[in-house]
Amino acid sequence: MDKPDLFAAQAKKERRHAPLADRMRPRSLEEFVGQEEILGQGRLLVELIEADNIPSMILWGPPGCGKTALASVVANSTGSVFEPFSAVLGGVKEIREIVKKAEVRRDAHRERTILFIDEIHRMNKAQQDALLPHVERGTVTLIGATTENPSFEVISALLSRCKVFVLKKLSEEQLTDIVKSGLQDPERGLGKLGLELGEKALKDLVAAAQGDARRALNTLEASAHYLAATGGGKEISRDVVKEAVQHKTLLYDRAGEEHYNVVSAFIKSLRGSDPDAAVYWMTRMLEAGEDPRFIIRRMIIFASEDIGNADPQALVLATAALQAHEMVGLPESALNLSQVVCYLACAPKSNSALTAYARARKDVKELGALGVPLHLRNAPTGLMRDIGYGKEYKYPHNFEGHYVVEEYLPEELKGKVYYTPSESGAEKEIKERLDKWRGKPEKDEEEE
Repeated sequence: MDKPDLFAAQAKKERRHAPLADRMRPRSLEEFVGQEEILGQGRLLVELIEADNIPSMILWGPPGCGKTALASVVANSTGSVFEPFSAVLGGVKEIREIVKKAEVRRDAHRERTILFIDEIHRMNKAQQDALLPHVERGTVTLIGATTENPSFEVISALLSRCKVFVLKKLSEEQLTDIVKSGLQDPERGLGKLGLELGEKALKDLVAAAQGDARRALNTLEASAHYLAATGGGKEISRDVVKEAVQHKTLLYDRAGEEHYNVVSAFIKSLRGSDPDAAVYWMTRMLEAGEDPRFIIRRMIIFASEDIGNADPQALVLATAALQAHEMVGLPESALNLSQVVCYLACAPKSNSALTAYARARKDVKELGALGVPLHLRNAPTGLMRDIGYGKEYKYPHNFEGHYVVEEYLPEELKGKVYYTPSESGAEKEIKERLDKWRGKPEKDEEEE
């Protein structure tokens, strides 16, 4: 009579008590939901899996899109040993231990070891350097998962030895399928509980998950626990979902790439004169907990960079937004920010201030510190006056229209033009005035 497999029984018991999101992870490509761009028939990754020719790879995508699940599926599909490693909790010592076991498997049993590193972007350079030679020799096949752009977070030597696959945020339809599967599956899901989830409650749950399958299944499981704890019956209502969700955590990592994506969208919406989009992105940042001062700083920069003298009032209002926020504070100061965002988006645009600075800076860097012309130099002493400081300087207020043709640039830059006003907004009038001055003939006689 065969003895019972105590280890298998223990593993089955652990799976039964694992969170629903862990229990519902796909076991094969057929069970995988979403990511058709890389897992569709004939796609490179599918071909590599079927050929049992897995390279080291980086899976880059938002939270809950299936990175860990895909790594597990790759290991299962190729009969590889799956070794998880936490970039947060582990160190070089743990990497060496994993590599040592991988060498034994390879040499004794010809088994492949897949080293799965979750949050690989959190590995420091020493950890990545320690891993590099073992990936290079093929001792382990690396699968790293990251929500951050790997080109910024993974050292180039390691990145060059990995194939990067980009995973996308799951659609509401895909999340709906995942939630229904978790609700109905009698083996790994909640199917034995006989729970009911109406269409409106399902829609609320999926919307709250924001493309994150783990969050969706966690909310479903929390809803089931809530019903059991309160004796609320079998129906997961909209109120139950709301209680389980508690608070929507917007996808916005203040230190990560999504932070910069949202900020970029905000600035581009302002520049594109779309107040609706600009207010939306501003609200996304505020609701996710961004410091309003950061948003205001971007608005102040924008007022000069993209509006400038086309509407000088833009800079006044942008800086006033800071004062308003300091005096009022959130949540009321959100109204002040909204007002200014709408104004900036609708203001006439000009980047003349930016281009003027860029042109001048280029000459300063290339030509160095050119001498100040003698007639522009101050002459507080007799010696300075004797050697020509301030000589022949023309005081504009002594001339008609308070203007006189004069050269204020160094001799090497004579006639150089940096500021070219646009035809937009108030700059049109500035341009007309400046064109007149630049083309105005010099008068010989000073105004009496």
